Amino acid sequence: QVQLVESGGGSVQTGGSLRLSCVVSGYTIGSRCMGWFRQAPGKEREVVATINTADGRTSYANSVKGRYTISQDNAKNTLYLQMNSLKSEDTAMYYCAARSAVWFGCFGAEYNYWGQGTQVTVSS
Repeated sequence: QVQLVESGGGSVQTGGSLRLSCVVSGYTIGSRCMGWFRQAPGKEREVVATINTADGRTSYANSVKGRYTISQDNAKNTLYLQMNSLKSEDTAMYYCAARSAVWFGCFGAEYNYWGQGTQVTVSS
């Protein structure tokens, strides 16, 4: 049984940082597409960052480029999202997701496995 469990969310002030973690069980993250998504109240879910764990290629939404970094630790079967210079518009539920690798890139792919989410709230 595949499980993705996010942690690391919380409340921070504008300009602060958080590091999200996603521990995966029942599914090896090596040679996969892994991603972070977010959904704010009243808005659709959007992709934030993805990584191809086979070659380390990363992609980011324009809104987070230069502020967020996605990374993996295959030995721990864990995905991370380092979030710096947080803004109020980053407030959302953040989800980790996984799927098999695809030739056309991870950023536009549909994902099979999802975590329950971790809440990030940024206030001034």
